[in-house]
Amino acid sequence: MIPEGHELGQGARAALAAMALGVTALIIYGLFSSGFGRPPHLALPTPRPAPALPPEPAPTSEGPGAAAGAVGPRPIRPLTVISADLWLTHLPQGLERSGGGVLSRRPGVEGGAWARFGEAGRFVEVQVEHGTVAADWDRYRKRVTMSAARPVTVRGKPALAGRHPAGGRVIVWLERPGTGAWVRVGDPLSDDLVAIAASIRARVGD
Repeated sequence: MIPEGHELGQGARAALAAMALGVTALIIYGLFSSGFGRPPHLALPTPRPAPALPPEPAPTSEGPGAAAGAVGPRPIRPLTVISADLWLTHLPQGLERSGGGVLSRRPGVEGGAWARFGEAGRFVEVQVEHGTVAADWDRYRKRVTMSAARPVTVRGKPALAGRHPAGGRVIVWLERPGTGAWVRVGDPLSDDLVAIAASIRARVGD
């Protein structure tokens, strides 16, 4: 038989071992819970908010007097008046008015006006005639002598374009019954002839 005191000694030792194991587990749990052994946590700076974009300018319909940076088409303005009811809205750059006036009355011409822009070879001439000379297209198409004539249109109206006997190119058309017009340009501006004629505006019949 094992002595009774010997059995009690082994039980006490087992109890102490269990207590030691529990204490060790609590110590380890406490260390990990406190963050011991972990790398320090670095606080990241709070990002600054992005700057707000400026509001876009509102579109405007004002003309040349509008504020700089305004967006929107500018209205067509009369560039120069040719007669009481016709005016130009386009001319090549660098051309200044160098002549013009009211047409004198003569057979078939009851009124009208003419204008010239530029000098020497770089010029634009415009003439508007009122009267029976422009009663219809068949009559007015013979008003201006030209060579190498070819049919074209000016704002949907039948027209003829060709070379002028005095030099340069010319285009002639009937604006409406009783009103005819022609435009002549120097050779350096030949490519602008149709655009200049198409830029003419009229109060009636345009």
